[in-house]
Amino acid sequence: MFGLSELAIILIVVIAVIAVKKGPELVRTAGRSTRILKSEARAAREGGAEPQVVQGEVLRPGTTESTEQGPGAR
Repeated sequence: MFGLSELAIILIVVIAVIAVKKGPELVRTAGRSTRILKSEARAAREGGAEPQVVQGEVLRPGTTESTEQGPGAR
């Protein structure tokens, strides 16, 4: 039937065909991820004075309590 070298060549051809179709999309996604990572790292270095949204509540940086008072709040 097929030897090891023939199977290796078929596998390489299949990988090449898949890479041609999906390659640009994967590279584009990797580029977006890199830009997001860089912007997040830059924001972390600068201190990030923006409020964070956690479970629908607005938290000020450096605090653990919500700024909005919901039902049952003191």
